Amino acid sequence: MVGEEGAFVLGWDEVLTEEELSVALKVLCMSEEEFKEYKEQDGWEDDSEEEENSTLSNEALSRLKTPCKKLLYDSVLLTLESYGADLKAEQDLLNNKEAYEKLSRREQQALHVRYGQKKILHQLLELVQ
Repeated sequence: MVGEEGAFVLGWDEVLTEEELSVALKVLCMSEEEFKEYKEQDGWEDDSEEEENSTLSNEALSRLKTPCKKLLYDSVLLTLESYGADLKAEQDLLNNKEAYEKLSRREQQALHVRYGQKKILHQLLELVQ
C-alpha cells in the first residue's frame, strides 16, 4: 500500500504520493466490519471516480474526516520525534552565521534538508489540527 520505502511523500502544496495516502487513510480509518466488506469487494482498485479525480492538496487535507486527521496528526508527531533536534533548534543554527560556517558543506546541506522536511511536517500539523 505504501510502496517500497514505507513512507508518503509530501510537498509544500500537496501530497505527492496521494493515491497511496488516500488508500492508507481509507483503510486505516475503517471499522473492522467496513474493512471486511471492502476486502470482500472485487474492487480494491475500483474506487469511485470522485476519489480517483481528487487530489490531496493542502486544502483537501484540511477537510479530511476527523479520524483521518487524527491519524495523520499523530503520525507527523511520531515522525518529528524521530529527528534529533526540533524545528527551532535547526532554525537557530541556520540563523547563527558563526556556528553555521563551522559545519562542513555536507552538514550544511543536511541541515537545510532537515529544516525543510520539518517545515513541511509542521505545515501538515496545522492543516490537520
